[in-house]
Amino acid sequence: MDSDYDSSELKVFAGRSHPAFAEDICNYLGIEVGESHTVSFSNENLLVQIDENVRGCDVFVVQTSCSPVHTNFMETLITCDALRGASADRITAVVPYLPYIRSDKKDRPRISITARLVADLLKESGADRVLTMDLHAPQSQGFFRMPVDQLVGAGPICEVLARDVEDDWVVVAADAGEAKDLGSFANRLDLPMAIIDKRRYGDDEKPRAEHLIGDVEGRTAVIVDDEIASGGTLVEAAEFLVDNGAKSVKAAATHPVFTPGAVDRLRESPLERVTVTDTVPVDNSEDHDFLEVIGVAPMFAEAISRIHDGRSVSALFSPEATREILFE
Repeated sequence: MDSDYDSSELKVFAGRSHPAFAEDICNYLGIEVGESHTVSFSNENLLVQIDENVRGCDVFVVQTSCSPVHTNFMETLITCDALRGASADRITAVVPYLPYIRSDKKDRPRISITARLVADLLKESGADRVLTMDLHAPQSQGFFRMPVDQLVGAGPICEVLARDVEDDWVVVAADAGEAKDLGSFANRLDLPMAIIDKRRYGDDEKPRAEHLIGDVEGRTAVIVDDEIASGGTLVEAAEFLVDNGAKSVKAAATHPVFTPGAVDRLRESPLERVTVTDTVPVDNSEDHDFLEVIGVAPMFAEAISRIHDGRSVSALFSPEATREILFE
């Protein structure tokens, strides 16, 4: 999409978590990644130095949440603080996958609502706004005392799934908690829905799949979620769907967190294909035929352009916009 921003005023800097993502953003915008460097001292403290003038500039800091999570997040905070000290006019933290975002409620006694703490830390570091994708719960935007633009992963994922979709497909939530996001997939793909009902028995036992709300018999079931971490829930759901008559099972999620062992766990499961975005870097050192990764940096780049120009970001949510930005 065409943009009218003045590249002399817009700058994009990258942390060390996902440099290829920042490069793709800058390639779309037609600018270079800003010059900065980070020093890791022997005591594990960090120093971030901005190596070019940013006075009066509209600055975007690209850094996602991946291992080492705490080091990367601290680097984000220090970078924002360094930019604030260098008199940047406005600082936007571009965090495709926000750390601790699942810790969004007090569901146990005497615990921190850490997603709110992360929001406060970003604000105090100097960030004026945040750009992200698929918060675990949309109401988490309320934790931030600044504007938050949330892109939607269902758009690009559905565009890819639609290439192969057939009349006998059904989209499935792995548990009732994930059912809230199921409708967007079902509506975009014009497919029926099903939900796996899990029950917990005793404090020490994991929740077990017990019932299925909806029909999967003889169908291709597509499990959708916002993230995949260990893959355990996804594998259990796939096995349960096969036991309930599904002829094949696929999965789709926005954030491929993939903790150690997750990829092998998915490969050995009944899942035929797993579709994810690249909000978190995926190790391509091995051949993962079953894994399909969608590059969403152009969506973030277009959002950055629109934030810089003061144009609508919500216009990016339409299927037509997603198709034009990512696939044409």
